[in-house]
Amino acid sequence: MKARISVLCTILLVCPIVLAAQGLDTAKIDEALGRTGQKTGDVYRVGFPRTDLHVVAGGVDIKPGLALGSWAAFAGSDAHAMMMGDLVLLPSELGPVMIKLRAAGIEISAVHNHLANETPHVMYIHYMGHGNPVELAKSLRAALAESKTPLAAPAASPAPAAEPPAWVQTINTTLGATGRWGGGVLSFGIPRAEPVMEDGMALTAAQGAAEAINFQEAGPGQVATTGDFVLIADEVNPVISALLAHNIQITALHSHMLTEQPRVFFMHFWAVGSPESVSQGIKAALDKVHIK
Repeated sequence: MKARISVLCTILLVCPIVLAAQGLDTAKIDEALGRTGQKTGDVYRVGFPRTDLHVVAGGVDIKPGLALGSWAAFAGSDAHAMMMGDLVLLPSELGPVMIKLRAAGIEISAVHNHLANETPHVMYIHYMGHGNPVELAKSLRAALAESKTPLAAPAASPAPAAEPPAWVQTINTTLGATGRWGGGVLSFGIPRAEPVMEDGMALTAAQGAAEAINFQEAGPGQVATTGDFVLIADEVNPVISALLAHNIQITALHSHMLTEQPRVFFMHFWAVGSPESVSQGIKAALDKVHIK
């Protein structure tokens, strides 16, 4: 009996310590990055929108939330975390940022465009790192300091309008989902039916594994859309055909990761048109994808 009591006491003493060690101390990540993020499930995501850039594509002034959002997603524990994300950079910033990332042992998984014919031209680095989350955050901030990405904590956002514009509901209805409205951008993260695995982890929408569809106003009665579809090989060409049939341009087709299972391809797109026509084209493409 004494032996059982001793074991029970040991469990009670150790378990709180084990539980406290699980998860991420997001306050320390915030301190290292100089800004706060958002927790979604077990993933902590921090954004670095390129508010310093004035990018125009197809005559549309691109809002940061539409296609200019650098980000980092952390998952794991304080003992060992995985950090992955996407950085929006000018061509002149690519080399210096990559040198800093690689010096810190952070892997580069892709370098490419997402848009087409935009001014100024912007490129995107996809990356992944493993280790202590605070050290990873410090390394990322040091790399971003090689660019003109705003690193100071952003000012408090103005209160959102009481009602989003009418086109938001039009798109929500057509897609059969409710997007997130903020900063003049309507955003959807539509998860795939089957998980995308990376390093034994099922990736979430916050880690870039969902169909990411964004819209913003592009003039009276017009919206612009961009984002990326996350596709297995058999879905790639059916989605291309569906988008092209609705006058939605394919701007890029490539990988974002190195060792994911199943292998997935990321297809970026661009269109300007009425909310009805644009959202119908996106819905036609989504119908070709195995989503939840």
